[in-house]
Amino acid sequence: MGAWQTKPDFAYRRLDAPLGGEIVGLDLSKPLSDDTFTAIRNAFLESQVLVFRNQHDLTPEQHVAFSRRFGELQIHVLKEFHLPGHPEILVVSNVVENGRKIGLGDAGRYWHSDLSYVAEPSLGSLLHAQELPEEEGDTIFANMYLAYEELPKEIKQRIASRRAIHSYTLKYDALRALSNARNPLTEEQKAQVPPQSHPVVRTHPETGRKALFVSEGFTARIEGIPEAESEELLKYLFSHSTQPAFTYRHRWEPGDLVFWDNRCTIHLATGCPPGQRRTLYRTTVKGDVPY
Repeated sequence: MGAWQTKPDFAYRRLDAPLGGEIVGLDLSKPLSDDTFTAIRNAFLESQVLVFRNQHDLTPEQHVAFSRRFGELQIHVLKEFHLPGHPEILVVSNVVENGRKIGLGDAGRYWHSDLSYVAEPSLGSLLHAQELPEEEGDTIFANMYLAYEELPKEIKQRIASRRAIHSYTLKYDALRALSNARNPLTEEQKAQVPPQSHPVVRTHPETGRKALFVSEGFTARIEGIPEAESEELLKYLFSHSTQPAFTYRHRWEPGDLVFWDNRCTIHLATGCPPGQRRTLYRTTVKGDVPY
């Protein structure tokens, strides 16, 4: 672990991992000064994944309000899994109450960057633990700066000016077949998430660093090359970017709120044993057009 640093109103340290930082001593249910918010944003940009401990008192209203300080919030296309009264919050849950799924139970089954399939993908997501299983239920994050930087020179040259198609529906039916945790998409929902083209390598708009911007969950193909070559190259990039040397495994604790940068990370939910309940609330901050 890195050494604790004293910031306005909290303590912060880097985790002993290729990415990740931890904040303690801060209550996000209370008003934050501009200096404290600036320190949080700087820690977020440095760590890529920022863990706020012991946020037991954070209400949905406060979760939304804190998230909005980073930008406009994006509303997920699966409206049936919005938290009632709070469309900005997607309920991520395997819980069934009175025969109804209260949330998206298979979220994160494939490596992905949230909402990479829209024209202006997410800046970041904030996930707040509500109910955790007794074991497992972890989330793994991959550092896409490192994934790009550690690519062989020849691969960097091959992808330098390439763009790829991102599609929300890429794995949708496969997920439904695996878990039946989601309903078929309506034609109206499909129309809300048409495929989008983004650079394979994007420049982070705040740090200026280059990051690989593909994932098995949403990246369908690389444009401008034969399909077989695209499939082979994407398979390599997916495997390369998720190797243990680039990842941090977050083991959730009660009260955790985790804020990750979708512009330079991808993540994967590991799942939890059958019969164990897991519920988290997610907001997603709008980003900008990748370049």
